[in-house]
Amino acid sequence: MEGGAYGAGKAGGAFDPYTLVRQPHTILRVVSWVFSIVVFGSIVNEGYLNSPSESEEFCIYNRNPNACGYGVTVGVLAFLTCLLYLALDVYFPQISSVKDRKKAVLSDIGVSAFWAFLWFVGFCYLANQWQVSKPKDNPLNEGTDAARAAIAFSFFSIFTWALDPVVSSTHQRDSKAGPSFPLVPEPDRSLGRAEIQGPYLPGGIQHAVSRLGTAVGLPSF
Repeated sequence: MEGGAYGAGKAGGAFDPYTLVRQPHTILRVVSWVFSIVVFGSIVNEGYLNSPSESEEFCIYNRNPNACGYGVTVGVLAFLTCLLYLALDVYFPQISSVKDRKKAVLSDIGVSAFWAFLWFVGFCYLANQWQVSKPKDNPLNEGTDAARAAIAFSFFSIFTWALDPVVSSTHQRDSKAGPSFPLVPEPDRSLGRAEIQGPYLPGGIQHAVSRLGTAVGLPSF
């Protein structure tokens, strides 16, 4: 049905935080949000080193500032994107327009696929630069755990963002079913007309129906 497409028939209900936090795509979004914090936080805090012979800091990933810059940029933007779509998850039940709901679902799928690609590029880039880093640039192994953590959580972020379109598509198909209505039991056809309707009719009409029931041989009430 048209009104139930993308769950539009269910719009207007009260916000239920318990239902929101139980939705798989919301859980994935929160996990992606945490992973992005780990990535850019690790690089910002321990991804730049000082050398006694140099006055400026350099990136722990093979002295390549672009590697650190990419990790921080992608992490921060992914963090903000997660917050934006978490807000959309909260507002989504209030959207009654089918077209607006469709745009929200499709944008979620497209953005998630795009970020999965960016995290894949980031993982390959950081892992490659870490592999070719020279030990002499960091003889004390400062920040190595943070560098590895940024690489690892970049890898994990690929899957959390890639799974989100799949989960969103499943949620989209479930929403198209539209609202469910309680079934109203049909009256027992074996009962007489006076016996079904008599107790719910006003006095004058009830008396007339009683007389009709008596005429056809039904017990009076």
